[in-house]
Amino acid sequence: MKKLALHWQILLGMAAGVIFGMIAAQLGWTKFVVDWIKPFGTIFINSLKLIAIPLIVASLIKGVSDLKDISKLSQMGGRTIGIYVMTTVVAVTLGLLIVNITKPGKLIEEQTRIELMDNFSGDAQQRISQAEEQKEAGPLQALVDIVPDNIIGAATSNGNMLQVIFFVIFFGIGMILIPEEKARPVKAFFDGLNEVILKLIDLIMLSAPYGVFALLAALIVESPSADIFVALLGYAASVLIGLGLLIFGFYPLLVKLFTKKDYGFFLKGISPAQLLAFSTSSSAATLPVTMERVEEHLGVDREVTSFVLPIGATINMDGTSLYQAVAAVFIAQAFNIDLTIGAQLGIIVTATLASIGSAAVPGAGMVMLVIVLGQAGIPEAGLALIFAVDRPLDMCRTVANVTGDATVSMLVAKSVDKLGDPHVKNWDDNYPATT
Repeated sequence: MKKLALHWQILLGMAAGVIFGMIAAQLGWTKFVVDWIKPFGTIFINSLKLIAIPLIVASLIKGVSDLKDISKLSQMGGRTIGIYVMTTVVAVTLGLLIVNITKPGKLIEEQTRIELMDNFSGDAQQRISQAEEQKEAGPLQALVDIVPDNIIGAATSNGNMLQVIFFVIFFGIGMILIPEEKARPVKAFFDGLNEVILKLIDLIMLSAPYGVFALLAALIVESPSADIFVALLGYAASVLIGLGLLIFGFYPLLVKLFTKKDYGFFLKGISPAQLLAFSTSSSAATLPVTMERVEEHLGVDREVTSFVLPIGATINMDGTSLYQAVAAVFIAQAFNIDLTIGAQLGIIVTATLASIGSAAVPGAGMVMLVIVLGQAGIPEAGLALIFAVDRPLDMCRTVANVTGDATVSMLVAKSVDKLGDPHVKNWDDNYPATT
């Protein structure tokens, strides 16, 4: 029988996980799922995170050293950052427009508000404490944090991705500036390392359908009660509408306008990475697959993917920024706080800057949201109102983050004449048939 493509295998795994989770929840098997099913999902995520930093080191050094001269690096870097900031501003603005039209905060009743505050006050206080530490730092602390004092120490955590990227780009510049014959052995080593990492991705993705099955089954059995979901339906719908417009409207439109690639070509090419992003809620964990899909199926040259995508996984959080805008106004509405135009413009600026400092791991956007709330004068304790539905929304906004990264890589590739036809290799050929 003809084998199923990777994205269909992942979809089947997701569907099976949801169905099994619903059955398990009805039969009271929550502890069984948490103890015996969820760990396999955690192992799958950890295996992807395991190679995130080696992949960035190998691919980014290769990408920077392939540029041959500093002027090319400056040109590509400037365009990459500029387009990332532009898409983030659009995402935040879109979120504000939607939440001001739908006004989901007005749907929260007093009793529901009290119940949510009681249930999630501990989690909210933890995020508030983390955000307070960041706010107490000086205005230039973000720049200080980019430069590590110990690259080995920085490389021990995916949360330090920006520090690793800084060192790797710095290292790549050094390779460009020394004589080519001296740089050749170093470049050959990292070229080989990059190929090994890509092969490891192939091996890990063999387990993708089973990993997403475990993740989705655990999510279903651990979900809060239905009456709270009903109370937060308006908020969730506002976020999902905004994310849907980004993923299926704004990004494909940008690709169509600037690269002439059609809607179906783009979404088909990136869909496995989108499904994996949905399952893992982590741009960093999805990065290896994103790079593979963008290069092999969207036709972006490896020189561009190895530079643009690692940076995007760290600083480009369009879905997270949109969610922060919706969540901030939603909480304000729930507390009957009227936000001025100035306050909402402040949210655009703060959410855009916060997205740059947001780690590419699950739940990081919640910490940055505290800073956005504080800037707008909204009670940070209101964070507890949205914890109940944050996990599924985190999954959806990660899809937007990854799709945005792929979009920008195509735009940058087109601008530097590095966008061609997809490679002859069919990535799905690496995976066994599902019969």
